Amino acid sequence: MLDYRRSRAAGGIFFFTLNLNDRSATLLVDHIGSLKQAVREVKVRHPFDILAMVVLPDHLHALWRLPDDDGDYPLRWSLIKAGFSRQLPPLETVNLSRRLKRERGVWQRRYWEHRIRDEQDLQRHFDYIHFNPVKHGHAPRAVEWPHSSIHRYVRAGVLPVDWAGQRDDDWAVGER
Repeated sequence: MLDYRRSRAAGGIFFFTLNLNDRSATLLVDHIGSLKQAVREVKVRHPFDILAMVVLPDHLHALWRLPDDDGDYPLRWSLIKAGFSRQLPPLETVNLSRRLKRERGVWQRRYWEHRIRDEQDLQRHFDYIHFNPVKHGHAPRAVEWPHSSIHRYVRAGVLPVDWAGQRDDDWAVGER
């Protein structure tokens, strides 16, 4: 399905989870256009391929393939987070530590990253991303969640429209 061999050098393929600072917020889906714009702008200056991605109200998961000569995903995420945050009205509470560092407080400072090791690892994370809206109760079937790359794979005939139609505890990669 995905050519893992192309990116074993330098940058590689990475799985990410990023969370909003306020886990009860719905900013990511409420402002999905702003998030997409921030991602597009960063991809122009610092290319990468999005192999899979899902955006939920308070967090997102992504699988990226980085260029063979560039593994600087921290820069890319920093620019995406800042670009998204700048497009939001400043309504969040910002503590002193964040104010001193000129941070908005929209995102959690840290995020989870994992370098994909092999085809099995890649497939497991690919499936995890696309099943996540069902896992969290946002949709009864993966294809019914609008903010997911699953639609690209269904259109291409790689996945059937009824892929992963119900919650099953066997899907857990780990709580993130």
